[in-house]
Amino acid sequence: MTDNEYPAPPAYPPHPHFAEPAQPYPASHRTRARRPVALLAAAAIVAAVVGGGSAALVGELTSGRGDSAQSTPVQNVSAKGSGVSAVANAVSPSIVEIKAATASGQSTGSGVIVSGDGEVITNNHVVAGADEVKVSLSDGTSKTAKVVGTDPGKDLALIKIQDAKGLKAAKLGDSGKLRVGDQVVAIGSPEGLTGTVTSGIVSALNRDVTVAKEQGQGGGGQDQGQQRQQQRGFSQWPFEFGGNQYNGDTGSSKTTYKAIQTDASLNPGNSGGALINMNGEIIGINSAMYNAGSSDTAGSVGLGFAIPVNTVKADLAKLRAGGSGH
Repeated sequence: MTDNEYPAPPAYPPHPHFAEPAQPYPASHRTRARRPVALLAAAAIVAAVVGGGSAALVGELTSGRGDSAQSTPVQNVSAKGSGVSAVANAVSPSIVEIKAATASGQSTGSGVIVSGDGEVITNNHVVAGADEVKVSLSDGTSKTAKVVGTDPGKDLALIKIQDAKGLKAAKLGDSGKLRVGDQVVAIGSPEGLTGTVTSGIVSALNRDVTVAKEQGQGGGGQDQGQQRQQQRGFSQWPFEFGGNQYNGDTGSSKTTYKAIQTDASLNPGNSGGALINMNGEIIGINSAMYNAGSSDTAGSVGLGFAIPVNTVKADLAKLRAGGSGH
């Protein structure tokens, strides 16, 4: 052995304690695996600012629990139509325009289909004294109808569309569940404008409204004024409320009923049309409205009245049997 040669050091096996630990995933994988969590956490912060429902849902994802019993359902309200448009779309096929011809002229009103074979509820004053009744459906079809029964004491009438089948009947609700402030929709044919939709609220309940039992039966005075209104194509119905008379003299033959008061816009021609709740159920038959100014300047001022649908339902069997007559 020379001075430049040294013996090789003995080889010792590594101690098990110092062995490199197994790494199932490279370090780069561990880094990438943390990124989605960070993104979800950031999304949760943003969602918390935008809305609690979304924040709750994102928080559920980040917690990793996936417990459906604890999750908060998220609903996309913007995907739904507005309440009024949804009600109008659902109920409009069940509303008709009525033109009743009398010896003195023509009265225009509205009606509600209550059976698929053509039964229609309307006001008595819309068809009183009619020699001929024509009905226009929501699709523009015009058909002949006949008066089945009338109840002047409740200002209700039932007519039947001839040769009708497969019509969409309206759903009758419960007017006993109405509360002041409930939102309502009115559909009718004000001044011949078929299928007009307005909305408002129930502004009062159980209002005593007095109306004339018959229309156009005499030969002078108020009757002549009503005849002139009929000849112009609409019926302006006089009524009494709170001790005052509106839209003319109601005459000597009167009847009083409890009415729903609404600020939904009503005008001549809405008579007999529907007052509807936000579930699409008929809760009243529009029957009287205050007309501002003269008959030549008709307009709604938010004072309209409807016969409660519970009154209609209680009277329907009698109307089908011919009603109480005049």
